[in-house]
Amino acid sequence: MLEKKDFEYEKAILIGIVTKHQNEEKLNEFLDELEFLTYTAGGEVVKRFTQKMDMPNSKTFIGTGKMEEVQAYVEQHDIGTVVFDDELTPAQQRNIERILKSKIIDRTNLILDIFAQRAQTSYARTQVELAQYQYLLPRLTGMWTHLERQRGGIGMRGPGETEIETDRRIVRDRISLLKKKMLTIDKQMATQRGNRGQLVRVALVGYTNVGKSTLMNVIAKSDVFAENKLFATLDTTVRKVVIGNLPFLLSDTVGFIRKLPTQLVESFKSTLDEVREADLLLHVVDISHPQFEDHIASVNKILEEIASLDKPTIMVFNKIDAYSHATIEADDLTTVRTKAHYTLDEWRDTWMSKIGDNALFISAINKENMDEFRKRVYQEVREIHVTRFPYNNFLYPEFMEQEGEK
Repeated sequence: MLEKKDFEYEKAILIGIVTKHQNEEKLNEFLDELEFLTYTAGGEVVKRFTQKMDMPNSKTFIGTGKMEEVQAYVEQHDIGTVVFDDELTPAQQRNIERILKSKIIDRTNLILDIFAQRAQTSYARTQVELAQYQYLLPRLTGMWTHLERQRGGIGMRGPGETEIETDRRIVRDRISLLKKKMLTIDKQMATQRGNRGQLVRVALVGYTNVGKSTLMNVIAKSDVFAENKLFATLDTTVRKVVIGNLPFLLSDTVGFIRKLPTQLVESFKSTLDEVREADLLLHVVDISHPQFEDHIASVNKILEEIASLDKPTIMVFNKIDAYSHATIEADDLTTVRTKAHYTLDEWRDTWMSKIGDNALFISAINKENMDEFRKRVYQEVREIHVTRFPYNNFLYPEFMEQEGEK
């Protein structure tokens, strides 16, 4: 793992395109996210380049004129890393690197690089390494004779720095070995889950950096690592929690993101098994983020892919302390009112009202509305527990706040 500060941020530029499927506003949203990803990986974005195109150039992703503009900027400002918002084909990456003579990374490679930096346990490192090799394999053809010439991501933690693996056959062998290792670990984790008894299982899910780990620390009084960076948590953490007098298991899972690499979804299958086997999902949302509705849709898409979208779910709108809305002056007759102008109360009256008491508004960091949160989670867990064990009904009365639990 990278030390907190023994390295300098690498200067990087971002490149994205406006297409018929992605307008300028949406592109800017993705580039904002890409800049945060770059910062998380250890890079400093100094400039963005965008271009309007019907579709990406098959050879260089962007047009010839724009590429010349980028090349001039890279040479003039000594830029070491160029990050593309969309996944590049092997041919595009090879051609662009030949022109710019810089490290060329796409969004998928960048996310994999962050995961490599963040992986703490042997299991997480195995998952990430498998995803990296699966991403690398098709890019070896015609690119380099040996893997030691394959550049890593911003943090230079890619699998390509080792001199031992030198060709596609060895990469395939490594992928096969990692898959076997994953199967062994999967069985071990399945056994661990089976040994947890009959306690109700609750899983925190949500977009990356929405405050899941902070919320878990508050509920479970634990010390799960939390940081204002993307993918601060990779390893699933499970804690036994007691609310009132009712015990249950709470798991904190890896955060999701738009355009999440398919290699990661597959390699993190066992981590996502915690979500699959949960009895209740707490879908945490950063209400202060301008695109939080898109984040919800992205998380729901992945939940659907892992057959977990129909599970009982409580929507937890976090970071109300950071929420602010745009205002319109009384004499302003030109500005059109949009969702950016909604107050929290107005948001509650939108589609959120259909969720009813399964929509909670909290601030985990300020512990605001946590009593209401605990009460609602208790009620849902109690209902699941009593349904499973009807003879235990008398043990768990209606919610009563225990002294010292606030």
